[in-house]
Amino acid sequence: MNHLPNFTRRAAFALAASFTLALALPAPSFAAAKIQHLISPGGIEAWFVQDATVPLIAMEYAFTGGAAQDPADKPGVGNMVASLTSSHLDAADVDRIRSQIMSGLHRDTTNPNSLASRKFLEIAFPNHPYSRPGTGTLESVPVITVADMRDYIRRVIARDTLKIAVVGDVDPATLGQLLDKTFGSLPAKASLTPVLDVVASKPPQRAFVPLDVPQTTITFGGPGFMRHDPKFMAAYIDNHIMGGGGLASRLYREVREKRGLAYSVYESLLWMDHSALFVGNTGTRADRAGDSLDAIDKEVRRFAEEGPTQQELDEAKSYLKGSQMLQLDTSSKLASALLQYQLDRLPIDYLDKRNAIIDAVTLDDAKQAAKRLWSQGLLTVVVGREPQAAAQSTGAPGTPPPPKAN
Repeated sequence: MNHLPNFTRRAAFALAASFTLALALPAPSFAAAKIQHLISPGGIEAWFVQDATVPLIAMEYAFTGGAAQDPADKPGVGNMVASLTSSHLDAADVDRIRSQIMSGLHRDTTNPNSLASRKFLEIAFPNHPYSRPGTGTLESVPVITVADMRDYIRRVIARDTLKIAVVGDVDPATLGQLLDKTFGSLPAKASLTPVLDVVASKPPQRAFVPLDVPQTTITFGGPGFMRHDPKFMAAYIDNHIMGGGGLASRLYREVREKRGLAYSVYESLLWMDHSALFVGNTGTRADRAGDSLDAIDKEVRRFAEEGPTQQELDEAKSYLKGSQMLQLDTSSKLASALLQYQLDRLPIDYLDKRNAIIDAVTLDDAKQAAKRLWSQGLLTVVVGREPQAAAQSTGAPGTPPPPKAN
């Protein structure tokens, strides 16, 4: 999955952790690695790649549930649990973690990207657990108790919600013993609160969050493709062409190169257990926010109507297949990918099949996926100065103002 700042999937929707024991030595590409399904003597399951080329062991693990399991009136419980390295929940440790989280939340009140992210999720998922901030709020974090955290641990942390990926210089028998020692005492079954599947709010919608900063931040997006959708790869390729391909993307050429409206603009697919989004972001001069929004909106609508060209499709396929080698060139990267594939419920041989899945996407598939993604327009959040203040600060009367809230 493409990375998008302030929308961290695993942190938001699963409790995850990792460790790496290594010497400072280079590691080879693991793109063609043999992935084993290991079951420890105690029944702990893991995806495992044994590699003895470097003295390194990388492990990543996650407990599904995450922030979606927070009490509705106390967002942030799962985040506090994940931030503690001890299950004892000593008062001094809890207070220290609470203080750190509160400091971050105070910083977020003046951070345009944080404000835009939070508002976007509120619009996309009203009255759903996905609308709640995974880190909590200034109101909720101070009242989270040790009892709340113990209840969360009791409900969520169990062997049946556990996913593990291990890559490195360890034999299966030794790894099985280590897994049992580390995770064997966990309860067998979690007691998760059911979370309903939800489709993100229908575009177009716009919201404005006032903040006195020189540059206006724009977050935009809409309903996406679930990871198990048969047309997901077509949408993934489309997203690369539209906004995920860096300097080669359509949005970058249209917004940055042709019009000089922003230094960067990008878009990513974001998928969770119960919903999916496409989300983009850019920053622009306050008095040019309207121009930037118009350029983005016109380009996504044009792509929805026409889809990619055959050349764009072929180039995107070639890039996505070739870049896989670089994305899996260390033990840690491979372990992270294997954990994500488990969370996404993909088959253990997905890496072997990935290139063929990419190659199978036709131009018609890509055009249909583009229409599904972008034909309705955008959910948009603008964070910055009020329109009048923006015009006065730049001395540019008559420039298009940012949109007002609905």
